[in-house]
Amino acid sequence: MELEGNQQLPGSDDVEKKKVASLRALVEGQVPAAKEVDDLMLRRFLRARNLDVEKASALFLKYLEWRCTAVPNGFISETEIKNELSHKEVFTQGFDKLGRPIVVYHPAKHFCSNREMDELKRFVVYILDKLCARMPTDQEKFTCIADLNGWGYSNCDIRGYLASLDILQNRYPERLGKAYLIHVPYIFMKVWKILYQFLDKNTKEKFIFIENKDLKATLLEEIDESQLPEIYGGKLPLVPVEESTI
Repeated sequence: MELEGNQQLPGSDDVEKKKVASLRALVEGQVPAAKEVDDLMLRRFLRARNLDVEKASALFLKYLEWRCTAVPNGFISETEIKNELSHKEVFTQGFDKLGRPIVVYHPAKHFCSNREMDELKRFVVYILDKLCARMPTDQEKFTCIADLNGWGYSNCDIRGYLASLDILQNRYPERLGKAYLIHVPYIFMKVWKILYQFLDKNTKEKFIFIENKDLKATLLEEIDESQLPEIYGGKLPLVPVEESTI
């Protein structure tokens, strides 16, 4: 859990700062443990609910309750997600031009028939915690490249996707900066129409589909060549998420 740190809230106007203070007073009055989190975290929950203090409070308190149950030891160990790690579908390496850590995900290496839901949820938390730990002190978000090359119906896992999106939106709000979907097969768009209904407005705007002909040029607009993975024309090798360092 994030410890109290910089309370200056760069990028916030007076209205937002006052709402963060109101949110803090509200949640600390209900759960003393809320004193341990910094204002940046509270601001993310507040922004996720369009600065509605009451709604942000409900979301944040549910998060605290969830965290105690889902991550009782404070972190997810690799022994708890052995099956998911064995697929080698998630890689972290490099930073975009805004300093956001980059994660590369290969959905074609995921098979619904070979996954256990609770382990998948732990895996998602493991990844997100890793990304958060890699963020520079002046950054709160990460960038995702979802490479659907080779994706087919055997990889389709709507229940798993929805569970992952729920964790992302409700437990790690305002952590996703952008998600680039590349090498997208036509058949995936049927699945996307379903998933799209479950995304909140803020999250919908963060998903960007890139056509193959524009792939390298588009990625280079956001990611320097020195930080872009080799497989997309850059200079960095892909590093499995479990081998990545802070």
